[in-house]
Amino acid sequence: MPNSSGRMTEYWKKNLRTLWILLSIWFVVSFGFGIILVEPLNQLKIGGYPLGFWFAQQGSIFVFIILIFVYVARMNKLDKEFDVNED
Repeated sequence: MPNSSGRMTEYWKKNLRTLWILLSIWFVVSFGFGIILVEPLNQLKIGGYPLGFWFAQQGSIFVFIILIFVYVARMNKLDKEFDVNED
């Protein structure tokens, strides 16, 4: 395989980029919405509870679970693109 190490470097760069983006989203949702912006968000209600409270208690967990599925889908696509898939 010509230039195999270059392709693996590119693969890991894309993998780490995906990780940083997803972790940044989770940080914004859990820390930003659940702690920093809790007061403005508490002006809105979801299911009878203040939105800031909801993000702090459940929203960040839901977002984390969604991000796990996004990561799996992205990595499957990346694995196929670089021919390192396990299928």
